[in-house]
Amino acid sequence: MPRLPLYSLLSVTFLLFLAAPLSAQDEDPPRLTQADGWQSAVLASLAASQAAYSNWQEGGINALAFSAGAAGQFERVLGAFKQVHNLDLEFGQLKQDTLAFRKSADLIRYAFALQYQATGVFQPTFALEARSQFAKGFDYSPDPVDYPATLPVVAGQQLQVSAFGSPAYLTQIIGVTYDPGSWYTARLGVGVKETIVSIERLRPVYGNALDESVRAQAGLDLAVQAQRQIMENVVWTSRLGAFQAVNQFGNSAPDTIFENDIAMKVNDFLSVNLGVVTMFDRDVTQDLQFKELLSLGVSFTLL
Repeated sequence: MPRLPLYSLLSVTFLLFLAAPLSAQDEDPPRLTQADGWQSAVLASLAASQAAYSNWQEGGINALAFSAGAAGQFERVLGAFKQVHNLDLEFGQLKQDTLAFRKSADLIRYAFALQYQATGVFQPTFALEARSQFAKGFDYSPDPVDYPATLPVVAGQQLQVSAFGSPAYLTQIIGVTYDPGSWYTARLGVGVKETIVSIERLRPVYGNALDESVRAQAGLDLAVQAQRQIMENVVWTSRLGAFQAVNQFGNSAPDTIFENDIAMKVNDFLSVNLGVVTMFDRDVTQDLQFKELLSLGVSFTLL
């Protein structure tokens, strides 16, 4: 996998996704005011698939998969301040033939932002974010060259590579948000990023020393968020985050995560979701990490 066409890949992908919604005809939502109180939106989804074969001459493999998720946003204006809370939860399991269940999706993400609106579209902001996962994760075909020498790897034997709190990422940022009251916002600031790995043997996998349960880095933080209806019953949501640690200036590309989700509403309950995530963190791997999830299932609005 290529290593440093990362900037080009992110730039081109971001422009492609950004260009698509510009043709949408919907108007920007009205700016939130204190009189509106709490504005909440919570969407939950369930999806499952199953296949079974017996004496099927054309061949096939038994499979069972399910996933569940919830995404919520809560906003409120109080005086000159706007607070925004975002919560994303996702978990999925997959079973094929005689293999045990394996994790196919797993995410816990919470983000908070407090913006001072009295300064116009450029708003001083304090923000924090936490991200981890629910369950253990495994590499089922580990290659010793992909892991630190301190982690015993047996070729062909599954290797635990993650768990709840291993890793977990925390960031705290003070900066300025560009918020024109439209379908996108952008924030630039300085902050601190903590990489938490509670399981000692996994710490070198994520760039921590064996005796370092928490590794803190100071640096510059960039966050761009967008949500747009690109056609009837089709909503595109995107988040681009980049963190450039001070001690890595000039030596490495920033830690970057680029998340895109397209939600297509078939009817009041049936939905199709396509999620694509790319991630780069030199402390973990020199390669660009990629994840894609396509699901068909039931979705319903809770709030």
